[in-house]
Amino acid sequence: MLSNKKRGDLFIPLIVFSVAIFGLVMVYSSSKYSAEVNYHDKFFYLTKQIIGFLIGTVGFIFFSVIDYKKLEKLRVGFLIFSIILLAVVFTPLGVENYGAKRWINLGVFTIQPSEIAKFSYIIFVSGYFNKNHNRTESFLGVLPVVLIGVLLAVLIMLEPNMSITVCVMALMVCMLFLSGVKLKFLFFLILPLLILAPVLIIAEPYRMKRLMAFLNPWASPKGEGYQLIQSLYALGSGGWFGVGLFNSRQKFRFLPFAESDFILSVIGEEFGFVGTSLLFLVFFLLLVRGMRAGIKCKNYFGYLLATGITVIFIIQVCVNALVVMGSIPPTGLPFPLISAGNTSLIVYMSAFGLLYNVSKDGENF
Repeated sequence: MLSNKKRGDLFIPLIVFSVAIFGLVMVYSSSKYSAEVNYHDKFFYLTKQIIGFLIGTVGFIFFSVIDYKKLEKLRVGFLIFSIILLAVVFTPLGVENYGAKRWINLGVFTIQPSEIAKFSYIIFVSGYFNKNHNRTESFLGVLPVVLIGVLLAVLIMLEPNMSITVCVMALMVCMLFLSGVKLKFLFFLILPLLILAPVLIIAEPYRMKRLMAFLNPWASPKGEGYQLIQSLYALGSGGWFGVGLFNSRQKFRFLPFAESDFILSVIGEEFGFVGTSLLFLVFFLLLVRGMRAGIKCKNYFGYLLATGITVIFIIQVCVNALVVMGSIPPTGLPFPLISAGNTSLIVYMSAFGLLYNVSKDGENF
């Protein structure tokens, strides 16, 4: 019989695979009409998502059985690889959609380097502070982590991709906090970021338009405010218990990106407030189990890995949900494990395999 140490926290794979399978159902539900119209195949997005799920399953298994401590030695390699991928986006291999270059065309498929960069950064920071815990006590010790985080954010911002940039900056602050960096260093880091945010919005006309659409979407109901209005229609139509699975009306090409960035709107319409609340309860359970796996881990590297993976997942969930509900300005960001998009699904499932791996190295669950 396997010991608890070998088994780890089985809640992690149970939640991850349950949510990912639910995502397959929702990708089909939200995309079958648009896929039929655009590609004459209502299973177009579902087929791609299933492929991503299968590859993600392999990634989960692989990262759940390797010796995760060896990743510490590869932290610089992962980081350099991610920076190169982010730079390749700006070459002819880069794919441009809706005015943004965020993908690399590899022939048979495309990848989104920014999704990979988030987790490379987590591995780097975890290994960097594990090498010398005292680095958290001085500004010079913290500086490399900040500079690398800013470099990744700048490369992602140039795509442009404001949403992932925000996630990377938030991840950087959280990782520094979890590492035990002094609060005065965090204050001097957060203050410039708060000042920089409005500057970045003003610098790009499209961001100003999105901000205006957020403040008053009804001022341009057929323009910048259209997507948010349709999202609110979907959530409002769902009521308490929803209109039922596959019965969403907004997915009939009223709501743009219903299968990806705004899939939560379709979930809200089909399952209502109660169903959506249950989904977020599951996410909260994953947050608790992930943080617990890190806290119980017997080594500092595993602690930072587990908490970092958990934190970036929750950051992305919250940012996507706030956008869909109109609580922050609209920005393109996938709903992790659920939205259509292979890179995000594969990378997150692999990362959760690593989280499960760390949970084996902790106290009994």
